[in-house]
Amino acid sequence: MLKLDARDLKILAILQEEGRISKSELAKRVNLSNTPCWERLQRLEAAGIVRGYGARIALEALAEHVTIFVTAELENHRRGDFGRFEEIVAQEKEIVACWALGGGLDYLFQVVTRNVGSYQELIDRLLGSDAGLKRYFTYVVTKEVKHGGVPLEIFRTL
Repeated sequence: MLKLDARDLKILAILQEEGRISKSELAKRVNLSNTPCWERLQRLEAAGIVRGYGARIALEALAEHVTIFVTAELENHRRGDFGRFEEIVAQEKEIVACWALGGGLDYLFQVVTRNVGSYQELIDRLLGSDAGLKRYFTYVVTKEVKHGGVPLEIFRTL
């Protein structure tokens, strides 16, 4: 695990909000010259802390869509059952995120698709596959209330 100081965390916080910031502006904002700032950024990327850069797309400006969260329980709980489910989920482009859970349910995944009908087609594919899906619960998002980055200031003690 890479040891991070306050300046590294500030670089990460800025990049999390402004991924397209120029390297010179980033250096200025963290009170470093360009070369040391660039070296720190390269170190963070090489360590896999910065996984990539991307844009948040305003889907509502593009087309009608629906975001749905799904909790899932598998029929069986052997290692192979989890692996098979995860492989099948990884192939479904409309499943944009998936987390394995501890506790009463096995997975939580996020679906972004055209409409409820296309969501049902996805669920039918999962149920018809050998994913081992026993039970699922559907939660339709009615409005995004908050979306933000990780609060990096909680890691100041690193």
